[in-house]
Amino acid sequence: MTKDQAKKRIDKLVEQIDELRYRYHVLNDPTVTDEIYDSLEQELVELEKQFPDLKRVDSPLQRIGGKPLDKFKKVHHQVRQWSFNDAFDSEAVFDWEQRIKKILIKEVGQDVKLDYVCELKIDGLHVVLNYQKGILQQAATRGDGLIGEEVTQNIKTIQSIPLKLKKPLDVIVEGEVWLSEKQLETINQKRIKENQPPFANPRNAAAGTIRQLDSKIVAERKLDSFIYDWSGGSDQPPATQAEELESLKKIGFKVNQDYQVCGSIDEVLAFWQSWETKKKSQDYWIDGVVVKVNQRRFQEILGHVGKAPRWALAIKFAAEQVTTVIEDIQVQVGRLGTLTPVANLKPVKLAGTIVKRATLHNEDQIKRLDVRIGDTVVIRKAGEIIPEVVSVLPKMRNGKEKKFVMPKKCPVCGSAVEKKEITDQKNGESVAYFCTNKNCYAQTSRQIIHLVSKKAFDIDGLGGKIIEQLMAESLVKDQADIFSLKREDLLPLERFAEKSADNLIEAINQAKEITLGRFLYALGIQHVGEQTAIELAKKFGSLEKIKKATRQDFEAIEDIGPVVAKSVYQYFSQPKNLDLLNRIVGHGVRIKNYQPTVVGGKLAGKKLLVTGTLEKLSREQAKEAIRKAGGDWVSAVSKNLDYLVVGQNPGSKYQKAKSLGINIINEKEFLALVK
Repeated sequence: MTKDQAKKRIDKLVEQIDELRYRYHVLNDPTVTDEIYDSLEQELVELEKQFPDLKRVDSPLQRIGGKPLDKFKKVHHQVRQWSFNDAFDSEAVFDWEQRIKKILIKEVGQDVKLDYVCELKIDGLHVVLNYQKGILQQAATRGDGLIGEEVTQNIKTIQSIPLKLKKPLDVIVEGEVWLSEKQLETINQKRIKENQPPFANPRNAAAGTIRQLDSKIVAERKLDSFIYDWSGGSDQPPATQAEELESLKKIGFKVNQDYQVCGSIDEVLAFWQSWETKKKSQDYWIDGVVVKVNQRRFQEILGHVGKAPRWALAIKFAAEQVTTVIEDIQVQVGRLGTLTPVANLKPVKLAGTIVKRATLHNEDQIKRLDVRIGDTVVIRKAGEIIPEVVSVLPKMRNGKEKKFVMPKKCPVCGSAVEKKEITDQKNGESVAYFCTNKNCYAQTSRQIIHLVSKKAFDIDGLGGKIIEQLMAESLVKDQADIFSLKREDLLPLERFAEKSADNLIEAINQAKEITLGRFLYALGIQHVGEQTAIELAKKFGSLEKIKKATRQDFEAIEDIGPVVAKSVYQYFSQPKNLDLLNRIVGHGVRIKNYQPTVVGGKLAGKKLLVTGTLEKLSREQAKEAIRKAGGDWVSAVSKNLDYLVVGQNPGSKYQKAKSLGINIINEKEFLALVK
């Protein structure tokens, strides 16, 4: 066979195998036997061996699995990854509609007729797929929404995910990777035979599989997928969510067909209720329904708040509930000194995992439920929420049950306990117990754990056990001491060799430059979560201005109420906290001031858009650079656009901008503009 003949034959084989794959794994409509499919693949194997330079980038043989990786690379998402706000009852869904309609009336100037798309919420692992000219270039996990891990080699083993689309589009799509219950059973039987622990549930198995460094293992486990979001790329999605789902299907993705367009919230709730009763009918896990505003133009107006889109909502199914016995009640001490009673349970399987502990929240909850040690209780778990005790079965009592009393002394340091009335942002007024010793070991260790967590300083390798070890050796007494650690401090310690000591010191040094928002979150101020920290950074811009702010200054910030304002003001009013901040900075931590939109900057009043892939910047970094230079990032080409920044593989936006006479610049010119 000549090389030219081999090329033609390889092209035919790739197209034929891909068509058979699509029919079998996407349309669930096999047209040939496995033997025929295997025969075609084997012929392709032989030809690729004979003519390795003819191997195509979309060769189906990539799905078999390649050389194991050493580790996963971090990748910056071109499109920010969001999560959905949750609702658990119809009242919350109606409230959501009222909120979004109020915003739309304000922005549009009149009441609008909305319709919604309801989709099943598949309980799997979220993935982000990037295609250039129709070819899969990169697959990544969600990560923290901004940075994920590249898992391209593993994703290529999933037969329902196309290596090549039916159209040469530049798109970023999102979806869920899942494992069927039937396949989980097969995997677990094999693991038990090999004396390995079985996977608890399909979701855990899917997540664990995608993080395998050896893609051959991934290929063996036969993961599946559903794609539901066309979220980025230079090729634009359709005008509605329903059309988007159909378009995703047409270009080769497997789309869950159990979705419905609803003209009212009543129809949405009927869809949700119907699937709550038939969720077990599918071979994949479903933990709720996602409802989305159908019209994309309204989605864009509503935008996002915090970490979630305003235009979508996850309506969860009722939490699974089981009964078990409370064997003991212990008290945990949190980073703010709060004493929380926790029930130690007779182990029981709940929502696919073995549960041994459940929160009792506070003394009020214990009294309300009349919980006693030895009681048979009902526990529940909704989504990722920690299991909780929801009721007691008093008829199961035998007379040996013991009432629980909150301790008068801290169970960790022995200091006196103080009882206070507190206002919780979600649950209103309640009574809580606090350790009065601000130097309590438990509080300090949890404060340090919070400081080094992913959303804060994100210091890799500094987990709870290492922190406890450092505290036990008196190397670390508070958060500031983390940044004073030296290599010679670590080498004498158990678990630390030269390499591990060097790695930890390097991780600490790399983390020493931090944005103001992340720093404020890292401090662990009561009621200040990630989004509140960002809002504080935006409002004040620098740590020095926050230190000087009054309580009224904090209360004036939109979405920050009097409870949060009081908490922040009190934190920065205490000399001990100010001393801690000074020592953190004294150990070399550099807090980057928040950079607001630059009035009179190089790009002041200018509208910019990026198409294609930039070499030196992610899409989010480009947005940030434009904002810092005073410009506005826009999402569509129009005659009002001032600059189109063109990267590699630009799409249709390039041609449209060219026809309109828009100023088109490359990445180098763009970097010069925003420098």
